Amino acid sequence: MQRARNLGIFILILALIIGLTYFGVGSKTKAATKKVTTKTLVVTDLAGRKITLKQPVKRVVAIGPGALRLVSYVDGAARIVGVEAIEKQPNAKPYILAYPQLQKLPTIGQGGPDTQPDPEKILTVKPDVIFVVQLLDKAGADRLQQQVKVPVVVLNYGQAGFFDDTALKSINLIGKILGKEKRAQELQNYVQKIKSDLAKRIGKAKSPKVYVGAVSFKGARGFESTQGSHPILKMVKAQNVADGLGKQGAITVDREQILLWDPEVVFIDEGGLSLVKEDYRKNSSFYLSLTAFKKNKVYGLLPYNSYNTNIETAFADAYYVAKVIYPTAFAGVDPVKKADEIYKFFLGKPLYQELKKKFGGFGPLKFD
Repeated sequence: MQRARNLGIFILILALIIGLTYFGVGSKTKAATKKVTTKTLVVTDLAGRKITLKQPVKRVVAIGPGALRLVSYVDGAARIVGVEAIEKQPNAKPYILAYPQLQKLPTIGQGGPDTQPDPEKILTVKPDVIFVVQLLDKAGADRLQQQVKVPVVVLNYGQAGFFDDTALKSINLIGKILGKEKRAQELQNYVQKIKSDLAKRIGKAKSPKVYVGAVSFKGARGFESTQGSHPILKMVKAQNVADGLGKQGAITVDREQILLWDPEVVFIDEGGLSLVKEDYRKNSSFYLSLTAFKKNKVYGLLPYNSYNTNIETAFADAYYVAKVIYPTAFAGVDPVKKADEIYKFFLGKPLYQELKKKFGGFGPLKFD
């Protein structure tokens, strides 16, 4: 009897040990399985390419004109692990002023609108994703992705180089990939708010004839450099004399044409202001033949083109232009305060005073 009882106890203990071992191993197996499970995200980029990315994305590279800027708008600067050499040049781009630490990161290539990515240097910073603007078409992006074995996402600013629907799609795509969808939506809402406010204030107000000179394009340019369908003038419904040429984008015009236009108001892109002042000293008679110069209606604008469009600066400039040409409609607007509001929203910091020190800021220009 005792022997049978002991055998029963032994069998019970053995069963408990086997059960605990089974469930313990099972739990560990499940935990291990859970640990190695990788979340993925499938997106379609602006070149129509379907891309699979591992989540979360922690290490980011942004190459090409404006790519780093767009990532900065979406609060992604802290995830950037390397930048192009062109981003380290002292040209006072607002996103670099807002995030100066970017210039201390490793260099991942030369950069520039007419360059090609450097796969070897990009690989040294071990990115989880590569955002690219303008440098690569669909085939080029596929080729780079195959070389580096890292997802390459093609972005786009849009044809006009301004904050149009294409640029917003790029912002939304970055937000989705970085888990910043809320921030991307906030940007979209803010842009619409600015556009609506400008349109409402302007209403049916009539614009004088306006010319924008020294418009930057791949560097500083002189007075004859302007732009057809100028995004800032277009946004504030200004009468851009250059639109009469029927061309879009950067244009270099003859002085005779400017004299024929005889604009009532002139704005100078301060990126090229030193060139204009130098030329004025040599050819003041030309400038003083223009109504705007004779009546002291020549004003400075912060440069909005620097490795693609500084979108936040373009909006700040738009308010200043509108204040000048529609003084009654914008009587209650302080362009400096508005500029800092815009910079703070896009880049987290009020940057107007820093840009003013560098370029001159808003205000009438003196040449004598």
